[in-house]
Amino acid sequence: MMKTVNIKINGYDYTMKKGITILDASFETMKMHREFMQHPIPTLYYLKGVQDIDDSGVCVVEADGKLVNASKTRIKDGMVIYTKTDHIIETRKQALEEILKHHNKSCLECFRSSNCELQELLKEYGFTDEPDLPNENLELLDTSSKVLVRDNNKCIRCKRCINVCAKVQAVSAIACTGEGLSAVIEPSSPKGLAAASCVNCGQCVAVCPVGALTEIDQTLQVKAALNDPKKYVVVQVAPAVRAALGESFEFPLGIDVEGRIAQALHELGFDKVFDTKFGADLTIMEESNELIERITKDGPLPLITSCCPGWIKYAEHFYPDMLDYLSSCKSPHQMQGAIVKTYIANQENIKKEDIVMVSVMPCTAKKFEITRADENGAGVADVDISITTNELAKLLKDAEIQLEAMNPNATFDDPLGYGTGAAVIFGATGGVMEAALRTAVEKLTGNETTIEYHDVRGMHGIKEAIVDVNGTDVKVAVASGLANANQLLTCIKEGDADYEFVEIMACPGGCVNGGGQPHQPASVRRLNNVPKERAASLYRNDAHSTIRKSHENPSVQKVYKEFLGEVGSHKAHELLHTTYIER
Repeated sequence: MMKTVNIKINGYDYTMKKGITILDASFETMKMHREFMQHPIPTLYYLKGVQDIDDSGVCVVEADGKLVNASKTRIKDGMVIYTKTDHIIETRKQALEEILKHHNKSCLECFRSSNCELQELLKEYGFTDEPDLPNENLELLDTSSKVLVRDNNKCIRCKRCINVCAKVQAVSAIACTGEGLSAVIEPSSPKGLAAASCVNCGQCVAVCPVGALTEIDQTLQVKAALNDPKKYVVVQVAPAVRAALGESFEFPLGIDVEGRIAQALHELGFDKVFDTKFGADLTIMEESNELIERITKDGPLPLITSCCPGWIKYAEHFYPDMLDYLSSCKSPHQMQGAIVKTYIANQENIKKEDIVMVSVMPCTAKKFEITRADENGAGVADVDISITTNELAKLLKDAEIQLEAMNPNATFDDPLGYGTGAAVIFGATGGVMEAALRTAVEKLTGNETTIEYHDVRGMHGIKEAIVDVNGTDVKVAVASGLANANQLLTCIKEGDADYEFVEIMACPGGCVNGGGQPHQPASVRRLNNVPKERAASLYRNDAHSTIRKSHENPSVQKVYKEFLGEVGSHKAHELLHTTYIER
């Protein structure tokens, strides 16, 4: 039986679980339907699962007459707590003043303006006319990466980035020396992020409460392409984007805005608006064929998925001896780009050099992926520009396009605008595995198979399942978050685990939790399982899809019949497969 204690917060009585912190108790009150009984305590450093202690100075309350840190102090029976007295407010304002002495408050030019946890606190506590830091105090930006920009002038030393990189991602590309606001946060390599073991996953960007870490903004490149009459500009949208873009326009968590995105992109002026679900179905065709060949011809097993560029770069850094196990399939948007610059170019009678292929991805690592060698099946780059969900939101807002005013039933363009239910779940951890099994098992058995593989679903970091294929057990595993991938791969290398097929995603929860997805503050992430809500949206999309198996996609069948030939053909390998290097 759970032990409880009785406490008072701002004069109201509560019964809470014994041993939790005052901050945890505050979050418990936020779940109550009566607004007057909700008592939020501000945080700036805290983030569930990443940083448990908030030493910013704003996470203070009065408990039994003493000023205490709410994230460090545990409740006890009879405790009397106040969350917003004059003394508390003054203490929080002093803490914010100290942070501002080190923070370049150039909000108007900041990529995170209007979606910044510090900015919200400054508004709440009356900071409106504070000057920017003088120019002579500014550090140079770290722009060494092809993906991320690091601005130490905005860093508030919360250490969220360090913790997520080391603990959740097992990479440790960012380090810290010193303590408090005098601490120095910097890449583990003195030459910058590009020289560190950074895998470009963007989880540091996702957890940063301010604009100290951001994706490189390529919206101006997209605008330039759209304004160039000589260019034929094509856009494609990844599955996970539809489950999250609405958050940037005040839609609730988990709302699917697929149709609205299609119309909004047409409004922006793209010549063709495609859905990366087509590329995902194409990936399954090639990858399931590869899995079948390896199983039937004693190829290297387990086959490990290759559609996550953050995972690929991690493997090249830390597991170069296992590169032969990776599928040679390009990721879905790269495959789709190659088809656009060959098949679509021929259909539309357009020179491939005149096509600008833009991808909208939940992922920051895609920005690096498009620059990799052997990602140019047509002799030109498969994809020219990769922007994040956040950048798409910025493009729409700059163009004064209101997502809520778009038609929810609008559609993408043919022939690469159609994808199956199997394709849409690519955005959630376990989705690639499930989509591949729907096709591979049917091809191996020659019979209609299970549509849903629930054992590989869910937000658990590592999942295992056994699939019966004509009486033979096929063992599969799924890992999301690179620390979990590291654990799984170690077991495989040491002979403690034996699988035929493994899916790995760099970001915890999969692409729905990618580094380029809309930022949610610590309070929202504490009260909601954000990746789970987004993933549920994709599974609902799949459940309502008319076709739920990749090999039944008529558009994919047509492209193979008219252009690629057989699955796994020479032309398919030229356009849709790639290679890896040791780093």
